[in-house]
Amino acid sequence: MDGHIQRAERPVPLLTAPDHQGHPPHAAELMAKQLKGANAAVRELLLALSVGFALPGPLPADLQHKFISGTVEDLDALVDRAEAAGLLRPDGTVVGTAQHALLTATPTAKVHALQRELVTVFTSAGQPLGNLARELARGGLADPRVAAELEQAANAVLENDPRLASQLYEEALLAGADPLATAARRAQAAAGDGELDAAARIIDALLVSPDPPDVRRGADVAASVWAQRGMLARGADVYSWLGPGRVGPSAPLAAVAMIGAGDRAGAEAFFRPDAPAASPTLLAAALVQTGQGILASLGDKPQQGISILIHASDMLNSAGTALPLPETPAALAALLALQSGEPHLAETVCKAAAAAGQGGNAAQPRLLLLQAWAAMMQDKLEDARLAATEAAKANHWPLVPRDEFMCAALEVGLARRNGDVPELLRAWERAREAMLHTSVDLYNLLPWGELLIAAARLRETRRVAQYLEDAWKLLGRLGGPALWSVPLHWSAVQAALLNESPADLAPHATALARASAHSQLAAVLATAGKAWVSVLAGRFRTADVEGAARLLGAVGMPWEGARLAGHAAARADERRDMMRLLSCARDLHPQGSPAAGASGAAEVQAGTGTDAGKAGQPDASGLSEREKEVARLVLEGKTYREIGEAIYISPRTAEHHIARIRRRLGAENRSDLLARLRLALGVEHSQPLNPQQE
Repeated sequence: MDGHIQRAERPVPLLTAPDHQGHPPHAAELMAKQLKGANAAVRELLLALSVGFALPGPLPADLQHKFISGTVEDLDALVDRAEAAGLLRPDGTVVGTAQHALLTATPTAKVHALQRELVTVFTSAGQPLGNLARELARGGLADPRVAAELEQAANAVLENDPRLASQLYEEALLAGADPLATAARRAQAAAGDGELDAAARIIDALLVSPDPPDVRRGADVAASVWAQRGMLARGADVYSWLGPGRVGPSAPLAAVAMIGAGDRAGAEAFFRPDAPAASPTLLAAALVQTGQGILASLGDKPQQGISILIHASDMLNSAGTALPLPETPAALAALLALQSGEPHLAETVCKAAAAAGQGGNAAQPRLLLLQAWAAMMQDKLEDARLAATEAAKANHWPLVPRDEFMCAALEVGLARRNGDVPELLRAWERAREAMLHTSVDLYNLLPWGELLIAAARLRETRRVAQYLEDAWKLLGRLGGPALWSVPLHWSAVQAALLNESPADLAPHATALARASAHSQLAAVLATAGKAWVSVLAGRFRTADVEGAARLLGAVGMPWEGARLAGHAAARADERRDMMRLLSCARDLHPQGSPAAGASGAAEVQAGTGTDAGKAGQPDASGLSEREKEVARLVLEGKTYREIGEAIYISPRTAEHHIARIRRRLGAENRSDLLARLRLALGVEHSQPLNPQQE
């Protein structure tokens, strides 16, 4: 028999196997009557083979004794009689109907006695039971040797196939394994397979016991589950309960959880960055460097943290194991890169980690969503959508709350960058639901920053106010680290600009200026903030705005740079300045979507009467391509100002476009214009025209 336990379709327990041959219900009784008397020895042989004994090979001691004493004829004669009766195949296996009948008619106690004897034969020969152990356990045999083998098999696959490990642990329990002794590993397998509720129930039962075995592993699993639930602070509480004396090699993980929850002092009490690894293995070194990297991100030279975390990620990729972690080193490295304005680096780190299976199946959605966020920052919106879709389909379970929150915020960001108001509203509703199921931590500040801007855009700032207050408090507890604080300050600046609130803008602009001495990104964003204020005030220098826009592109924010240049172009007094800024916007955002970019720049040219060629000529609908773009925005319910912001033109130019469209279509009033636009564009449903556009 094959001693290797494989992942396959669950075999049907022998004692409950249905009769697929259409044998009548009383077949077992008939078989028992036929195999009495002179055929009793044949029955014993067939029963032994049905239980799992094999020919040639050892047979049950009682049957062997009968052969030796001459009580029954020899083995060959019994085999010949069984084959002649059609009950035994030439390969020595019992015919299915006969096997089922024998096992059904035989008392369970006798079957289990034979199965224990079979286990003894295997163990005496030093031969593993393999898949037979699974069949015996599911058949109801309680035997410590079977339980031990199943437990060992589960241990062997725990870190690379948690689903199989979970099945094997459950079968070990059926065979009599100690549920408390295996609790931490069973919880790790369940969490690794995405079964967070099952893992939480197992861990709860373990941690309330007087002296929980394997408690460090249990704490790691609990912290990982809490992190995936979007409640990282609860994971930090688990490590606080565990204490420095019991944390051992998990000290770096405790540091990751505690820093994420805003407890730097607690993290330093558990983990010293200069402490050597517990062992010289790749895994131990990867964990230590993970803790070192996250602590370094809080210092004056946070870029060192990125390098350290990338090394940790590479080592964990090579180790090929999936441990319960609050965050994988790849995810942390990607977050630091995104917070530093290096989205391309974040993207490559996540791709390498996902390809290596870092963190197992449970970590794949997180890595894909960070990859999508990096693509969005680089203005690769289609790549971002593809990665987000892949994340949602990566596993057989829904996204965990932490990942669902990031995915919802990503959808908001994509809709905002597309200028798609209906889609933005739909994405905002999903994000509102998702934010109720998570809490603020250091590792989800990027989504909160995106939602802060969207909330200002939709006049829903009150929805995120408390969460943002929690975010600032968390950063305050950590000493206001520049790497983690700067992007959120920039989001707050953008929100204040949208709200036209100089009072709200001032403290964040000051914070960016203060951080400029130690952060290149802060210096760029401070410059961009000044440029935005000057544009909105109508007192800007074209060279300064262009320089700020191109700097934004250089730090992984090309869409933001194009938006700044486009707004300035719409407010430029001189045509030469307008064209210069539009050229800058096209360079930074070359996709040419209707919402922004090259086509938006072309709209400005059309509005100034300088356009030529087919793009400005009406087609069968009566509208030019550029007028169709404006018409689509009209049907979305955008105001003159919003149309101008979307396609880089002034509100007055937008008004001229709409007036020209009315004349071309012969529309007499607002309702008539809407109806004619729907007909011209083939739009069946749309939002009502904004009153400003009457």
